[in-house]
Amino acid sequence: MATPLNPTSNFFFFIFTVTLLYVAYTIPRHQPRETNLVFYVHDYLTGHDASAVAVAGRAGPESSILHFGTVLVVDDPVTEGPTIESREIGRAQGMYVNSQLDGKGLHLVFSVIFTDGVHEGSTLEIQGADLFSMAEREFGVVSGTGKFRFVKGYGVMVTEFMDIANLRAVLKLNVTVKHY
Repeated sequence: MATPLNPTSNFFFFIFTVTLLYVAYTIPRHQPRETNLVFYVHDYLTGHDASAVAVAGRAGPESSILHFGTVLVVDDPVTEGPTIESREIGRAQGMYVNSQLDGKGLHLVFSVIFTDGVHEGSTLEIQGADLFSMAEREFGVVSGTGKFRFVKGYGVMVTEFMDIANLRAVLKLNVTVKHY
């Protein structure tokens, strides 16, 4: 037969529980920092400095990114300013998939790998829809490394320059993230 707990052990258990709760709720917590970044991605499918290539689609690797089902792999320069002569601070590496039946929308998944500047060695993982006929498009920042561990955020993409005939574009990304 079990013995009932005596009042002294109940009292000590109560004091222990209250102390534990007090400590748990009074320890300072780290608050996330908010960082805003503006950078430019140079997406060139043609020319001597091409940084993107179609790898699959209805017509195989000869498919145009403007056609539904085309998969494009990118290793685009990321710069501080809108011109290619601006300081390169990283690379945007990943892929775009034309996922809209009329060909006017991409799904993008890529890493921004910072190779210079204050965020050197860190990355941001970007994912979302790019309906490139819209002036502004929002996307999600879903992960990161280095200074951006445990990141969450969003970005707004604007086409700074587009040459549809030669499939060359410069995209301005304004990214806001919260991280520790």
